[in-house]
Amino acid sequence: MRALTWQGLTDVAVTEVPDPVLQDPTDAVVRVTSTAICGSDLHLYNVLGAYMTQGDVLGHEFMGIVEQVGSGVQNLAVGDRVVVPFNISCGHCWMCSRGLFAQCETTQNVDQGTGASLFGFSSLYGAVPGGQAEMVRVPHADFGPVKVDHGLADERVLYLSDILPTAWQGVEYAAVPDGGTLAVMGLGPVGQLAVRVAKHKGLRVIGVDLVPERLEAARRHGAEIVDLTEMKDVGQAVRDVTDGRGADGVLDAVGMEAHGSPVLGAAVSVAKRLPGPIARKAIETAGVDRLAALHGSIDAVRRGGTVSISGVYGGMADPMPMMELFDKGVQLRMGQCHVRRWTDELNALVSQEADVLDLEGLATHRVSLDEAPEMYKTFNDKADGCLKVVMTP
Repeated sequence: MRALTWQGLTDVAVTEVPDPVLQDPTDAVVRVTSTAICGSDLHLYNVLGAYMTQGDVLGHEFMGIVEQVGSGVQNLAVGDRVVVPFNISCGHCWMCSRGLFAQCETTQNVDQGTGASLFGFSSLYGAVPGGQAEMVRVPHADFGPVKVDHGLADERVLYLSDILPTAWQGVEYAAVPDGGTLAVMGLGPVGQLAVRVAKHKGLRVIGVDLVPERLEAARRHGAEIVDLTEMKDVGQAVRDVTDGRGADGVLDAVGMEAHGSPVLGAAVSVAKRLPGPIARKAIETAGVDRLAALHGSIDAVRRGGTVSISGVYGGMADPMPMMELFDKGVQLRMGQCHVRRWTDELNALVSQEADVLDLEGLATHRVSLDEAPEMYKTFNDKADGCLKVVMTP
């Protein structure tokens, strides 16, 4: 079958790989009908190449039709239409029983010191072949896949795999009181959905970015805008419109590759080009992230408020403003999304007749899988107004 594979830093290609087969009784094989490029995929394209092997199949946002099921899968049948959460969880271990599906102890990568395995996301998270492919083997299919209505457009339900529950969890973690103010740092796909989710929940939303098309998209969905090309001090900009206090909650939807951190950015650029074993050692002992979005979030939140972090960070030696955090009494919540914790509620929401979150209007580029290498570059460069790419194998 054809799949998008990692070949090196900023180098991906569609190649022929073996067809997936059932390996365990709780496996299924899904024929992919739609798959998307996520901002987290760009971390593998750029920074985390040290954890990739040439030929790894990429992608963790996908949906499709069940082609085969193992003998231990009673909840699915051939022909079912499913969305597959990006984290692989068993549904019954100690962590899963507490709704912490991204920390599943059955698929946890103890040798790497990381949480549950993820589709298409490097040796850090199990090196499980991903969903930017014609077919995918889905472990723990007796729990993970979410059945969806055959009558809904793919783009109405595809984002249940990752970015919609990630945005939903990010807003929930921000703990904004009813009628309060949420600032969203970064208006990529997760940030855009966070704006829509927060407005759906009745919150006031301030969106922060520097890409004109992304600012305009957030404005269309009800956000007040802070344009970083005009206002460099994001904390002051947010305080100016919140009676001098700051936002009740701030959602960092950017992560490790934020703009505005030239010194740390230079360190990241050097580290990612080191030979694999040396790069891994550097990341795991002295790795730093670009921190402009996170530090801006801490500045912009009010005293006693909450910073919710959905953007991925990977540094082990990041400098943090601990005096400010302590003095302001800031609460921090973060982590990989516990997708299945939210999917029942979200599936019901997106299955309504009205597309209340305008999910079908999120993608700016709809292409074939063959165009994936070009689209990775376009998305990475924020070129051509690219906000979200959906691909058909």
